[in-house]
Amino acid sequence: MKKMEIDVFDYASEIAHGFNNGILLNSRDKKFDTMIIGWGALGRNWGKPCFTVYVRQKRFTHEQLDANPYFTISVPLEKLESKAFKVCGTLSGRDVDKVKEAGLHTVPAEKSGVDGIKEAPLTIECRIVYRQDQTEDLYSQENYERWYQNDPAGVHTMYIGEVMDAYIIQDEDKL
Repeated sequence: MKKMEIDVFDYASEIAHGFNNGILLNSRDKKFDTMIIGWGALGRNWGKPCFTVYVRQKRFTHEQLDANPYFTISVPLEKLESKAFKVCGTLSGRDVDKVKEAGLHTVPAEKSGVDGIKEAPLTIECRIVYRQDQTEDLYSQENYERWYQNDPAGVHTMYIGEVMDAYIIQDEDKL
C-alpha cells in the first residue's frame, strides 16, 4: 500500500459527506475494532488540527478508547458496501471480529498504532488530548428525548483527538 500525505482540512468536504457514507472509528486495546460513527467534527483546538468523536459509554469502543489514547478515522471516498456498513454499525467488537465479518482489510498505521481500513482510504490518525463525559442534565430536552431517554446504551463521551497524521491509502496495483 502507498500513502499519499494530505492536509486534512483540504478534505473537509469529503469528511463531512463521509458521515452519510459510514465513517469508521478504529480503536485498539485488547484487539483491533472498528465502528460506524455518524457524529464527529474536524476543527482546531489549542492551535492544532483535531478530530472530535462521540462514543456511547456502554460501547466496546468506549472501553478501548479509555484504555489506549489513540484512534484512527477511516473515511470512505465512495459508499461502503452495505454488508460492511451493517456489520460495523450493528455488531459489537466484544463478540465479533468485525473486520473479518465485513470483508474489510486493515492497513498498518504510520504513527498511532491503530490501523486504517483499505476500503475507507482517507485516514486520520489521532491521539486523545481531551475527553468529557456528557451528562443528561446538560442536553436540551428535545435532544435528550430523541437520543437518550429510552436508550439503554447510555449517553456519550466526547473524545478530542489531535491529528497526528493524515493520508489517503492507495492500492499500488491501481496506480
